[in-house]
Amino acid sequence: MMSKKKARIAVAGGCLMAFLAIAQIGWAQAAARFVGTVTAIGGTSLTVKTDAGAVHLVEVPSPAVIKRISPGQKDLSTADTIQFSDLATGDRVLVKLDPEAPAGTEQASQIIAVKAADVMAKQQKDREDWQKRGTGGLVKSVDVASGVITLTTGAGATAKTVTVRTSKTTMLKRYAPASVRFDEATPAPMDAIHVGDQLRARGAKNADGSEIAAEEVVSGSFRNLSGLIATADAAGATITLKDLATKKMITIHIPADTQLRRIPDRMAQMLAIRLKGGSAATAWGGSGASQRAGGVQGVGMANGPAQSGQGGGQWAGAGSGGGDPQQFLNRAPAIQLADLKKGDAVMVVSTDGASEVTAITLLAGVEPLLEAPAAQNLLSNWSMGGGGAEAAAQ
Repeated sequence: MMSKKKARIAVAGGCLMAFLAIAQIGWAQAAARFVGTVTAIGGTSLTVKTDAGAVHLVEVPSPAVIKRISPGQKDLSTADTIQFSDLATGDRVLVKLDPEAPAGTEQASQIIAVKAADVMAKQQKDREDWQKRGTGGLVKSVDVASGVITLTTGAGATAKTVTVRTSKTTMLKRYAPASVRFDEATPAPMDAIHVGDQLRARGAKNADGSEIAAEEVVSGSFRNLSGLIATADAAGATITLKDLATKKMITIHIPADTQLRRIPDRMAQMLAIRLKGGSAATAWGGSGASQRAGGVQGVGMANGPAQSGQGGGQWAGAGSGGGDPQQFLNRAPAIQLADLKKGDAVMVVSTDGASEVTAITLLAGVEPLLEAPAAQNLLSNWSMGGGGAEAAAQ
């Protein structure tokens, strides 16, 4: 389980991608080396925060070697040597510590830096590439011997199977437990991918998008939850609900980067009909052009400009029965945690967990969808696909 938040669940990894070159040079992470972002500079010292959250105050003596590379650069022999004064907050750095430094201090013997602006440019380029050459869905099967993974993507009438072909050069990664950050994903073998996992792949697609020669794959195990909100605590950033599938109470943490949206009532009804195999036009009570136009305008009028953002026009084409339901979700109005209340029906894609989970995507206004079996696949694929993965990771 890509939009500006899940284009953010395959590319906020742009920062890490900038340092893949370092990994290829053969610098394994160790206690004497760490990668992070410069958060402060003072005198002859740097404050560096690692991706894991550790903060290092590093002295940089004059003999320390400081080099600057471009994202993806593999050969340090062509890297530019720079001065300490050339470093800036926001730069990504790999710091190699001097083992001869006095006890209790951290002194750099070597720093490899990537400019913050270059990192941002790389992230943007990666986002665009994931959107253009990426695909995602739920894992249907895994053949470790052949390196072939099959996915189901889309939902209802738009559901299809995609074959992901991997090779020895394919970069395989897996999300860390309780995390949906691409830059926290770690290398993992093919046999770590399981049926039911959500997976994103990037590479060269065939003409109809049914096959992709993957250059990069990221996968993870996530939960699909649905039910009525029992409690909503905006101050504590949590909700609780009784999951319809397990009949158990679940506490769901809602961090700031959770994607929260609400489907307008008539749109939810239309999607439910489509996911049950019916015609979208049936949801509007007819199939003529004037009927469709009236239905679409009705959505905008019923919810008001403040909620719909673009008014009725945002659902243009929905009544025709064409299009991808996942694309309709991308246009659903964003909401805040404070907008949720006890009794609201929600569908959630979350991190794995028994009684407590962290939400990746939460969709409200889903009462009609709870009766459509294909609805969970709709949200899962959207969460890790067109609605979020690249976006969330960015």
